[in-house]
Amino acid sequence: MAGRVHVVGAGLAGLSAAIWLAKVGYSVQIYESSGHAGGRCRSYHDSHLDQLIDNGNHLLLSGNRAALNYLREIGSAGSLTGPDRAEFPFVDLAADLRWTVRPDQGVIPWSIFSSNRRVPGSSMADYLRGLRLARARPGDTVAQCLGAESQLYRRFWEPLAVSVLNTAAVEGSAQLLWPVIRETFGRGEAACRPLMAREGLSESFVTPALAHLEARGGQISFQHRLRHLVIEDGRISGLDFGEEVRSVDAADSVILAVPPAVAADLVPGLTVPRQSCAIVNGHFHYSNAPRGTPFLGLVGGTAQWLFVRGDIVSVTVSAADQLAGRPADEIAGLIWSDVAAALNLPSGLPERYRIVKEQRATFAQTPEQVRLRPGARTEWKNLYLAGDWTDTGLPATIEGTIRSGNASAEKIINA
Repeated sequence: MAGRVHVVGAGLAGLSAAIWLAKVGYSVQIYESSGHAGGRCRSYHDSHLDQLIDNGNHLLLSGNRAALNYLREIGSAGSLTGPDRAEFPFVDLAADLRWTVRPDQGVIPWSIFSSNRRVPGSSMADYLRGLRLARARPGDTVAQCLGAESQLYRRFWEPLAVSVLNTAAVEGSAQLLWPVIRETFGRGEAACRPLMAREGLSESFVTPALAHLEARGGQISFQHRLRHLVIEDGRISGLDFGEEVRSVDAADSVILAVPPAVAADLVPGLTVPRQSCAIVNGHFHYSNAPRGTPFLGLVGGTAQWLFVRGDIVSVTVSAADQLAGRPADEIAGLIWSDVAAALNLPSGLPERYRIVKEQRATFAQTPEQVRLRPGARTEWKNLYLAGDWTDTGLPATIEGTIRSGNASAEKIINA
């Protein structure tokens, strides 16, 4: 009979591990330091906006197989929405130029031979340069690999890389960007259709997961911050939560699905990425927001992506360390100027808005920090790691996070 698994952390990494372990018969106990599950992937009702908003904007692609498998398992695959075909509209705010990237049906990008299908100002040679990502060396950055002088870099590669890696393209790891391209755009149009939560991230990824686990006997304890790992004879024998110590039996396993700095403080000698990058999201209540474009890529401004859902216009700024240090009203003004130009709206700042700063949203996905990512297994025989900062081979995205949970679950199942 399968034993008990103690999962510390109820973000997507912890939830995905718990889902697959419960499916094969393990008893699962989750501990979460905050009062809610989901980590960075959640939604909540904002009292000032009087609307449901996501903590951050996340765009999935139809080639994100781990994320879609997770949603199918918890019964919420139908909660995503997106266009029938892969289309990525862009606007260059500085040049007042608009275009749409439409990937080819097959794996061969025939469209690069047509100037009308290419990104404005780009050449066929610019596209072929993208193959350098497949041969990127461990120390190569995106800018070094692709060259920063072309319009294709400025109008496609750079905004894509920054949003995927949450790291400036001049610093971001080219090797880490390549598997994303290979699994989505590299497989043709059917693998890169954009998908978004119809209602909210919690409604798609979190609430159904908790109900799914509860139906299978899983338990979750909120407001339980792990203070110390009790280690005896090369294994974890207890979890110290301060006022309470939970024993870990001989047949039990422990998964740490917590941020890297927290894991490093708990696990002796653990090496983790220490540098981080911020993300800033702006949410604006605008009753007359246009309904025809659910998302839009922004070039030449402050932000990279704009999303419209109902009466809320949301904007994401990745690699936003410098921006995050500014006052919220100043950030709102900068972001809204992008929104107004992109959507042809009045320049006056709406009365109701919310600026959400995530100072340590992800680890800095530079070549140096990528080399510090640990695997799922540790030197203690019943202790495993999960999180977007572990060595999944993917960036710190929803897909990478869920795969990290799957990896830790697989290690336990096969132990």
